[in-house]
Amino acid sequence: MLIKNYKTTFLQELSTLYDEKEIESFFYLILESFHHKKRIDLALNPEMEMDAVQLLRWESVLVELKKQKPIQYILGETEFYGLPFLVNENVLIPRPETEELVELIITEVKGKREEGKVRIIDIGTGSGCIPIALKKNLPNAEVYAIDVSEKALATAQKNAELNNVEVYFRLKDILETQDLEQQFDIIVSNPPYVRNLEKAEINSNVLEYEPHLALFVEDNDALLFYRKITKLAKKNLYENGQLYFEINQYLGKETVALVESFGFKKVKLIKDFYGNDRMISATL
Repeated sequence: MLIKNYKTTFLQELSTLYDEKEIESFFYLILESFHHKKRIDLALNPEMEMDAVQLLRWESVLVELKKQKPIQYILGETEFYGLPFLVNENVLIPRPETEELVELIITEVKGKREEGKVRIIDIGTGSGCIPIALKKNLPNAEVYAIDVSEKALATAQKNAELNNVEVYFRLKDILETQDLEQQFDIIVSNPPYVRNLEKAEINSNVLEYEPHLALFVEDNDALLFYRKITKLAKKNLYENGQLYFEINQYLGKETVALVESFGFKKVKLIKDFYGNDRMISATL
C-alpha cells in the first residue's frame, strides 16, 4: 500500500477524536519511528510503500490512538531538548515547558561559571530528561538525580545510556529525606504540583495513562514538595547556590513567598512561552 494513501485513512479514522493538525503530527511521528522517514521524504517520494507487516504495525497504533493513549507511550519514545528519550507509563512524558527550565539553567551556568564546572541534582527525575539534557549540554558538570520510583529510575538510566552521558541516579523518597549528603551548586526540581481540584483541566489521555504519583498533590497542601525541597536546598546548597523549580501556574506568588521565607535572595518568577507563571529561580 502507498503510504500517502494510508494517510487519508489514518486521518479519517481519528477525525472525531483529534484535530487535523494533531493527527498529522501523529502520522509523521509514526512515519519516522517505523520507516525512518520524515515529511520531506514522503513529499519527495510519494510512491513510498509499506508492506503487510508494516501495515499491521500502523493499524495497531491506530487502535491505541483511538483509546486516546499518548503517542509517546505507544511508540515508547519521544524527543526532549533535541535528544531522544525512552518513555513508558512509569514516567511522565517530558513537556516543552520543562525544556524552557533546562534552557534557563544552561544559559545561566554558561554565563556565570567557567566551562560549566558545577554540581547539580535533580529531585524527582522521572525519565531523567532534566539531568540528562543538562549533562549533555554542560559536559563538565557533575550531575545527580533522585526519584522515589525504582521503575522510573530504570527508565532514566536507560536514557542516560542512550544519550551517552553519566548521571548518578539514586532511589530516594524526598519527603523522607533529611539531608542530601553533599553540597550542590544547583538544585532543580519539577515536582508533583497539580491539585486534585485542577483535574477537570487535565486531558483524559494524561489522567488515564500518565503516573499520578508524579502529577498530583492534595488540595490542602499543594506546596508540600516545594517546602521540603527548599528546606533541603537551604542546607545542601553552597553559598550563592541556585534553586530552580517548575511550578503550578496558579500558585506562582505563593511559591515565591515560600522560597523567600527560607531566606533565598533574587527570587524570580518566570513565565513560559504560553505566558503562564511556570518557573522560579532563586539564590541562597
